[in-house]
Amino acid sequence: MEFILDTIDLDEIKEAVEYLPISGVTSNPSIVKKTNPKDFFKHMKEIRNIIGKDRSLHIQVIATESDEIIKEAYKIVDEIDKDVYIKIPVSYEGIKAIKILKEKGFNVTATAVYDLMQAYLALAAGCDYIAPYINRIGNLGGDPMELIRELSYRIKSDNYDCKIVGASFKGVQQIRDTFNNGAQAITSSTDNLKQIFKNPNINKAVEDFTNDWYDCYGENKGLLDL
Repeated sequence: MEFILDTIDLDEIKEAVEYLPISGVTSNPSIVKKTNPKDFFKHMKEIRNIIGKDRSLHIQVIATESDEIIKEAYKIVDEIDKDVYIKIPVSYEGIKAIKILKEKGFNVTATAVYDLMQAYLALAAGCDYIAPYINRIGNLGGDPMELIRELSYRIKSDNYDCKIVGASFKGVQQIRDTFNNGAQAITSSTDNLKQIFKNPNINKAVEDFTNDWYDCYGENKGLLDL
């Protein structure tokens, strides 16, 4: 189970890595726009320094033609490192690029997946992660959880080495459902992940435990004071 951050804000990433079991960072042009770094590759290198080599870094291409997508993939790897996952939208040109890049040993995340057949083609092309857009699929009248279940079944039955990474979430319930229906990973904003701890019952329970302790040993007397 992987929790991946969908942000390139350095402060958010530092905090999340410190507090949460974060597995990596994803980005796309819309996410980049929110932070708008002056030097894109310098910024992404800083993210790599923060998260280290043991966490995954997913960087999306801008080009729409397969030849240019491949050139951008080489540029990303040359500027960052060979461990980066190249995010490629599953278009007709994108599938061609995914197939070629996998043959050359690149790590690839197939993104902008709205349809099961898109996912199947990306799977057959050899991608490492497939990113269905959960909330957007639902908004268009589809069933994202059915897509995940069927894709998960295909990965297992045909023994593919690929992970489903759910993306595009409105809230915590969609994240929970995505994992429960077979996804191995999700990529989410830090706001969605922090929302998990907004349940007032959590703070109430902690407060009750603390007060019960103080009733026994005195106000503000913790374990370290014994």
